[in-house]
Amino acid sequence: MDMTTRRLDEAALIDAIGAGLPLVSRPYAALAERLGCSETDVIAGIERLAARGDLKRLGVVVRHRALGFRANGMVVWDLPDERVADIGRCIGRYPFVTLCYRRPRRLPDWPYNLFCMIHGRDRAAVVAQVEQIVAQCGLDDVAREILFSRRCFRQRGARYAAPAAADLPAPRATHG
Repeated sequence: MDMTTRRLDEAALIDAIGAGLPLVSRPYAALAERLGCSETDVIAGIERLAARGDLKRLGVVVRHRALGFRANGMVVWDLPDERVADIGRCIGRYPFVTLCYRRPRRLPDWPYNLFCMIHGRDRAAVVAQVEQIVAQCGLDDVAREILFSRRCFRQRGARYAAPAAADLPAPRATHG
């Protein structure tokens, strides 16, 4: 069958993306070759998945220790809810911020609603980068904590699986 006429199997595309994009100049073309379709089909499939909300984002797993970054800190911020989006954009623009996302507060014990990950060569570098964000984003009066990692866990991208039949809702009986 001609690769341009074959319907792209979205489950296979999700599996291929979950396994990680190949480190080549045209990763979508490499996925297409593996899936037996065109690069355009792969890109269109990703766009469809994203438009439906089935794919929220594509991200990078940074193996920071291999790159010489020995300290990483998750900075948690207690921001006014109405300012989270604007401040998140300010924080996220820094090249040393590898993640920046909002999470719900868990009161009374956890007041923080914005999280960002910062990697540095050492703890002092991370602290200096946080202070740069504080100064340049106007966050002097904002409560925050830097939670430094104590150990490195294995990193990988998300894995997805179709729900097992036992996990699906039972069919409803209808009366006609």
